[in-house]
Amino acid sequence: MFDIYEQVTKRITEQLEKGVIPWRKPWKVSGIQIKGANDLRKVAFNRITKTAYSPLNQMLLEHAGEYATFKQWHDVGGYVKKGEKAEIVVFWKIYEDKKTDNDGNETIVKIPILKYYQVFHISQIENVKPLEEKEVIDDNRIKFNSDEEAERIIETYKTRENIEIDFFGNEAYYSPSKDFIRLPEKFKFGKNGAEFYSTAFHEITHSTGAERRLGRLKENGFSFFGNENYSKEELVAEIGAAGMLSLLNIETENSFTNSTAYIQSWLKALKNDKKLIVSASSKAEKAIRYILNGKEENNIGVAV
Repeated sequence: MFDIYEQVTKRITEQLEKGVIPWRKPWKVSGIQIKGANDLRKVAFNRITKTAYSPLNQMLLEHAGEYATFKQWHDVGGYVKKGEKAEIVVFWKIYEDKKTDNDGNETIVKIPILKYYQVFHISQIENVKPLEEKEVIDDNRIKFNSDEEAERIIETYKTRENIEIDFFGNEAYYSPSKDFIRLPEKFKFGKNGAEFYSTAFHEITHSTGAERRLGRLKENGFSFFGNENYSKEELVAEIGAAGMLSLLNIETENSFTNSTAYIQSWLKALKNDKKLIVSASSKAEKAIRYILNGKEENNIGVAV
């Protein structure tokens, strides 16, 4: 029997085993635009809708650029080259079911089921030319300083959420009980600004889980950090930070050491929980939307 969770986890672990950290590849959150960063060619996107796939799907797909289903390519006059194999993208299908309580009252319960469909990259297609640059790049892009934009986002979040962010010492952490973030001063990271902002957005992503924000941490109270669910929240923060840096065009490829210990720790976590990457990716996308847009994003569902 085909298990979609196993297939998703297999694809992610295969990349980790090759030394590639999928959530540190360039990807975009669909519908989120930061000035100067709207170039779809760097990420996997749908040829027909011209929108980026969800973060998880961009991690799953092997290439940047245009993808579409067999039918979508056929509808624009293309056909798949002989012998080419499809890749998969996943999505939630919502089913409704009736539940009856002890008093005989019926309620409708919405049940999300993970589904998939097959897509092909444009390199696998004949009789179709790639989209022109003007069709996938915002011609009104404004050149901007990535560090300045990152600082603006951090300061806006700090003010809007009334959260204290302190720069002191050599530790980086978020305290749920105090709703407080501590970060080392930026100069302690030397010339590696990317590592500083990765650390900052990692902790800010954690803070979006507070009960008064997205509520990821409320079921475990303030003892969340250090308990058995720690790896789940940690992966949300990892993906959230990587996504913020990608949106800001802050280069990370040579900024971090993809240590064996780091990779092995995630391989172990993913192999022990086949639903981990699916859940963490969706929660990380919602966290990014919250960091950038605030409470109005709180109740918006996030597609895989």
